[in-house]
Amino acid sequence: MTNFYAGVIAFLAGGILSLFAPQKHKGAIAAVFSFIGTILILCVAFLVLIHGNPRIGVFTAPYPFSLIKLVIDPLSAFFLIVISVMSLMGMIYSIGYLKPYEDKNRTLASHYLFLSLLIVSQLIVVAAQNALVFLIAWEIMSLSSFFLVVFENEKKEVSHAGLNYLIVMHIGVIFLMTGFAVCSNNSGSFDFASFKIGGDLLFMIFFIGFAIKAGFVPLHTWLPRAHPAAPSNVSGMMSGIMIKTGIYGIFRILTLMDTPSHFLACFIFIISVMTALMGVLYAIAQHDLKKLLAYHSVENIGIIGMGIGVGMLGLSYAHPPMAYLGFGGALLHVLNHSIFKELLFFGAGAVHQKIHSKNMEEMGGLGRYMPWTSSLFLIGSIAICGLPPLNGFISEFSIYVGMLEGIAIPYYLTTILSVGGMAALALVGAMAVLCFTKAYGVVFLGNPRTQKCSDAGEVSITMLLPMVFLAFMTLFIGLLPRLIFRFIQRPIYLLAKNNSELYASMDNFLGNMFGFISSGCILLFAVFLAIWSFRFFLLKNRNIQKCKTWDCGYQAGNTRMQYTASSYAKPFLILFRPILHRREIIQKPEGFFPKKGSYESHAGDIIEKYVMKPCVKAVRFILDLFAWIQRGSTQQYILYGMLFLLGLLIYTIMGIK
Repeated sequence: MTNFYAGVIAFLAGGILSLFAPQKHKGAIAAVFSFIGTILILCVAFLVLIHGNPRIGVFTAPYPFSLIKLVIDPLSAFFLIVISVMSLMGMIYSIGYLKPYEDKNRTLASHYLFLSLLIVSQLIVVAAQNALVFLIAWEIMSLSSFFLVVFENEKKEVSHAGLNYLIVMHIGVIFLMTGFAVCSNNSGSFDFASFKIGGDLLFMIFFIGFAIKAGFVPLHTWLPRAHPAAPSNVSGMMSGIMIKTGIYGIFRILTLMDTPSHFLACFIFIISVMTALMGVLYAIAQHDLKKLLAYHSVENIGIIGMGIGVGMLGLSYAHPPMAYLGFGGALLHVLNHSIFKELLFFGAGAVHQKIHSKNMEEMGGLGRYMPWTSSLFLIGSIAICGLPPLNGFISEFSIYVGMLEGIAIPYYLTTILSVGGMAALALVGAMAVLCFTKAYGVVFLGNPRTQKCSDAGEVSITMLLPMVFLAFMTLFIGLLPRLIFRFIQRPIYLLAKNNSELYASMDNFLGNMFGFISSGCILLFAVFLAIWSFRFFLLKNRNIQKCKTWDCGYQAGNTRMQYTASSYAKPFLILFRPILHRREIIQKPEGFFPKKGSYESHAGDIIEKYVMKPCVKAVRFILDLFAWIQRGSTQQYILYGMLFLLGLLIYTIMGIK
């Protein structure tokens, strides 16, 4: 555990030392210490995943903490790797991304401090085995991320998004506190090892608390608000890492309970399917690039949840292969999503830095001026669509195979869920392809729609390096999935209630399956490289002329003839008009020679409109009924205190008797 403590201290030290460093060196100092912290944490995490022996640290603390236990078991070790590596990429990216803010006389010291606190709190969350320590670290994670979201708090929409995020996070904490209070009361301890999660109701309380952080539908509405408001370095880290702590919490609760009931397994699977479908549907309707990516985080949380649901169904119906494949696919997708989602948010941040806009309708042709960013964003787009030979395909394929195993279970309910789940996941993949052909095409292809696009140039090396590394990882995992899967076998055993003899055969089955997939992906990649090399060789010593493609002799095309984000998606979205709260603003052209005409479409979230807003309105109405209590009278407040003390005195006297 010494390496873990040293790694946590290194991350924290980077943030603290950046307070006292010159403005232009703050990011570099935070990144260097993050690199040291990452190396230290990777050393202990990989040892646990390879050998399976947990690392345990115990501290004696005063009441009410008693013994504080930090444990790095295989599940914690897996999440520590994801958090530390992705945090390092975020820190390095921040150096270049925040550079323009130095010229605006904005201090960056607090920003790097809160980034460090966010990372440290996440590391402690996945290692803590004491409920009080867990909740304190969870609260620090929420508060530090709040201050990161409101970095540009002079903007009204940023302040509103930050407050909304803070309130929703504390609603989630209430559910977690309730669940831990029940467990602690039953066991007489705050130690996770003493907890026994029994009954569907207690699991549902924990699930709601963790689902709010993860972004499951219908508890997702904070996410499309907070991510666009936050700086892109923060958006990438929140989407790639922070929301995964909610997934970790669900995994941890599963390790503390016996076999889940049929009801719980079906519920998690169905709510996850809804989350994936609604997330990708609302992503297609967006023309704010970061909001589009935020809804895709909801979609991918749904895919991870489907893997968890498949695993729970396997446990519930005593079908270990289904449990193994479901949990394995979910864990692998946690890793994969953290990689390609950070890559995509970093790409969106690079675009925003150059043209100062998130509206895709103002973009176009950026591939010509930002070739590296364009190519890396394309790789991330292919990965998130689940297409081979990149990493998104591997984890989704594992979940597919898990659902295929569900068909073999002789119960009609699992057959219906498995077939429906496969159809839903296939539809999600197709919709994701539609969404990212829109996003990439509108942003990077065609002609520039504004002068800002024409003036854009490539971003700094400190922004490109993390993106290159993440793009490489999408390809590495896609081509060598068998190697990566070895490192998540022990967490799968922990979640799937270890049956070593059976799971050894599953390891061989998956090894053969992934070996076949790996061979196919490598062959596909080799064919692509061969075609590209052959083309390069043929054109090497030739003069290449560039001209427009044949266009029926018409050479006066302009950007108004290109697809916009709205027009590209409209034919598909019309099919879902009943569940999309779409608002259209049309200014019709008038006269024989119209000078002006415009069309805008905006998609609102029906969950927010018909569920969240009525709930908020009802809460405000109830609170207004008690507004008379706070009238600003000092004498009245003193009276409240005296009445409280009197009631406490009466209670004490009655207790003594």
